[in-house]
Amino acid sequence: MALDNRVAVITGAAGGLGSVVTRIFAQEGAMLALIGRERARLEALAQTLPLPAERLWLGTYDLRSAQAAKEAAQAIQDHFGKVHIVIHTVGGWVGGKALVDVAESELNDMLEQHLWSAFHTAQAFIPHLLAGGWGRFVVISSPAATHPPARSAPYAVGKAALEAMTLSLAEDLKNSGVTANIIQVRAIDTEHRREAQDPACAGWTTPEEIAAAILYLCSEAGGRLNGSRLPLYG
Repeated sequence: MALDNRVAVITGAAGGLGSVVTRIFAQEGAMLALIGRERARLEALAQTLPLPAERLWLGTYDLRSAQAAKEAAQAIQDHFGKVHIVIHTVGGWVGGKALVDVAESELNDMLEQHLWSAFHTAQAFIPHLLAGGWGRFVVISSPAATHPPARSAPYAVGKAALEAMTLSLAEDLKNSGVTANIIQVRAIDTEHRREAQDPACAGWTTPEEIAAAILYLCSEAGGRLNGSRLPLYG
């Protein structure tokens, strides 16, 4: 298969997007390291995968912590002996308020979920990708990062910070065999409401569509892209 002998780390693996990406990457033959915050959900997901135990690793870590990210990276390196792909799906949303009504804690929460979790993940895993001379680092963002809507400041700030970090990382990685790219989606259509022709969901993107784009970025052909913002929304 396309990803035979590639080790893919998927953060937020048991979430609505992460679980779909996990299943598709398993079908493509990757060895999987799944990171989440709830062991029971990871184990339930693992039971649905067509993978033998030796091609699967589960870890419960809070990647908002630098130490947790380092421990996860070392544990995966020790288990598989290599790491090739990191797909960072951790995130969340806080919004619905005018800027003057936003609590500092809400802004900090978005920075922790979007920026700090990705920053710690990159710092922990990128050295392993560079050591192998081939790697892919992919994050999920939103057009809110570049065109912030009203009443969405915490989320927009978190995503803008994530994108700035990833684009800077891509510059660091030029000519190394490792790439860093961004996929922008307006909303993740986990319930496939767009298929029911709900006008409110016309610009939404299904997890399967996002997974297909990630697969391309993680392919040999996808190595031509580094520091890209891939707009995957209508």
